Amino acid sequence: MKDISVGTSITVDAIVEENMLAKSVGSGDLEVFATPMMIALMEKSAAASLAQFLDDGETSVGTMVNISHLSATAKGRSVSATATITAIDGRQVDFDITASDDVGLIGKGTHSRFIVDSNKFMEKTLNK
Repeated sequence: MKDISVGTSITVDAIVEENMLAKSVGSGDLEVFATPMMIALMEKSAAASLAQFLDDGETSVGTMVNISHLSATAKGRSVSATATITAIDGRQVDFDITASDDVGLIGKGTHSRFIVDSNKFMEKTLNK
């Protein structure tokens, strides 16, 4: 693991598709961007912002998500998620995360990830 820089920020983008709707993922019955899919996009931005600091064989896993979903987004709209590193405590990295559509803010919160050795993590997982 390389020195991680607080303030590092990455934004990832997506278009809301059928498989991302609450009705499709089972988190509701409306055809709007599903909260679990918004959180997944937020986690994707956090993982991407951290990836540049990882050594070969390392990855990060999500350990905490505290999110508010503030506004609905319809199918076909553009969405983005931004994660900003706010703190590092050993192998734990904390983030402020936001999600927006082409109208404005749709979600915000905090997220933590833990840096792990990929092989050791999978071995432990498969042996429990």
